[in-house]
Amino acid sequence: MPVDLRHVARALISVSDKTGLVEFARVLATHGVELVSTGGTRKALAEAGLAVRDVADLTQFPEMMDGRLKTLHPKVHGGLLAIRENPEHEAAMLAHDIRPIDLLVVNLYPFEAALAKGAPFEECVENIDIGGPAMIRAASKNHDDVAVVVDPDDYAALIEELAATNGATRLATRRRLAQKAFARTAAYDAAISNWLAHQLGEASPPLRAFGGRLAEPMRYGENPHQSAGFYLTGEKRPGVATARQIQGKQLSYNNVNDTDAAFECVAEFDPARTAAVVIVKHANPCGVAEGATLVEAYAKALRCDPMSAFGGIVALNRKLDAEAAREIVKIFTEVIIAPDADEESIAIIGAKKNLRLLLTGGVPDARAAGLTFRSVSGGFLAQSRDRAVVDEMNLQVVTKRQPTAEELADLKFAFRVVKHVKSNAIVYAKGAATVGIGAGQMSRVDSSRTAAHKAQEAARVAGLTTSLAKGAVVASDAFFPFADGLLAAAEAGVTAVIQPGGSMNDKDVIAAADAQGLAMVFTGVRHFRH
Repeated sequence: MPVDLRHVARALISVSDKTGLVEFARVLATHGVELVSTGGTRKALAEAGLAVRDVADLTQFPEMMDGRLKTLHPKVHGGLLAIRENPEHEAAMLAHDIRPIDLLVVNLYPFEAALAKGAPFEECVENIDIGGPAMIRAASKNHDDVAVVVDPDDYAALIEELAATNGATRLATRRRLAQKAFARTAAYDAAISNWLAHQLGEASPPLRAFGGRLAEPMRYGENPHQSAGFYLTGEKRPGVATARQIQGKQLSYNNVNDTDAAFECVAEFDPARTAAVVIVKHANPCGVAEGATLVEAYAKALRCDPMSAFGGIVALNRKLDAEAAREIVKIFTEVIIAPDADEESIAIIGAKKNLRLLLTGGVPDARAAGLTFRSVSGGFLAQSRDRAVVDEMNLQVVTKRQPTAEELADLKFAFRVVKHVKSNAIVYAKGAATVGIGAGQMSRVDSSRTAAHKAQEAARVAGLTTSLAKGAVVASDAFFPFADGLLAAAEAGVTAVIQPGGSMNDKDVIAAADAQGLAMVFTGVRHFRH
C-alpha cells in the first residue's frame, strides 16, 4: 500500500529554464532539503548563496563529453528508482552507497525553442536532452516515493504543499506530477521524431506522435455534454493558437475551430497587395472580399450573406482600424482576429464586452509547410497542409472563349476562397468579393444551386431585383463530374468558370460551357476539404 506522505530529504535539480529556480530552492533549503545539482543550475544556486552539492560528488564521476554525460549513473538512477521499505532495494542501496532522491526538478534542453528559431541541424541535435528524460521517467515510474517537477509553473503549488505537510509531498500530488512528466517526455520525443522525419523527407514515417501543452481547459466541446481542452503544439504559425486575446470572454471549442478556419482563409490574400476580410460561420466562409480598405472589404464580404454573418467570426489580413471596427460591431460578432489593431479600434471593440479580439502579430504563410491531422476510431490521419496557391498554378483555358482580364482576376479570387470551403464547394464571385457560396452538399449540383440561392437572397436583402450571381464567375473545388452543376451556375448568370478538370466527362462539360458562351479555366489542382 503506497504511503501518502513522503518527506523530502534530498532534491536533484537540473534545469534549462531557470524561471523561479532560486526562490524555489530557497524554500527547499528552509525545509532542510539537501540540494544536488549540475552545471549551470548548480552555479546559479551557488551564486545565490545556497549550499548545493555537485552531482559529480555524488557519482564520483566527472561530467564529460560537453555535458552529454553527467547524470546517467547508478547513484542517480538508483536513488530515483529504489522502492522505499523494499528490503532487497534497501540492501542494494546500502551495498553500493546509494542514497535516495526524494524530489527531481528537471526541465529539458530547449529543443523546441531551437527548432522554432530555425537553428541549424547540428544545434538542434545538441539540444536533444538524454539524461533529463531518463531521470524524469525513472522518477515518474517510482512516483509512489518520488516527486518529479518538469514545469516551473508547479513550483508554487509544491511550496504550499511542503508548508502544509512540514516538508513532505502527498501521493496524489506525486501521481499528478508523474502524469505531467510522462506527457512532457512524450511531447518532447514527438517533436524530435517529427523534425527528423521532416529532415529525411519522410511524409509517412512508420511511427508518428504528436504532443501538446494545455493552453486552457474549455467549458465544453462542440456540445455542452462533451469535455474539451485547447492544446498548443509549439508551432509558431500566426493564428488563434499564438494570438493575444485583448478582450472578451473565453473562447469556446467552436470559436477556436471557426477562428482558425477564418484566419487561414484570409491568409490567401497578401496584405501588401490588398486589404481582405473573411467572415466564417460553422467553419465555412459565408463572405470573403478584397478592397482598398478593410471597411470596403468588410462591406463587400457582409453583403454576400448578412444573415449567416450574424454571430460569425471576422478575420482581417491587415491592422484593424477604427473605421472597420465601427462597421463590424454593428452586428453581433463572436470573434475578430487580425494581425494588429490601433488603440481607437481596441476602444471601439471594448464597448462590446463579450466580443473577443485576437491579435496575432502577423498573417500565416499560405505556402508554408506543415502537418494537419484528425482523429478516426482507432487512429488518426496526418497529411501535409494544402499549400497550393492559384498564382502558382498552370491555368489552361479549355473553352472557345477566353476569359476577360476582369473575369480572370475574379476566377483567381474565387479559387483562393473555394480552397477553404467544405466539399462539395462552389463559390460565385464578382468584383473581388463572394456573392454566393455553396458548401458541404452531397452533390456538386446541389452546391451550385445553394450558391445561386444565396446570391439571389443577398440581392433581395440589398434591395436589388437581379441576383448577385448575374455576371459573376464560379469556382469549383473539384471537377464537375457532369455538366449539370455547371449548367446550374450558367442558369444563375455566371460568365466564367474555374475548376481543376480531370473528369472522364470533361469533353461534355467543356461542350456545355461552349454552348452557354462561358469561358472555362482548368487549374489541374483539386482543393477537397472535408
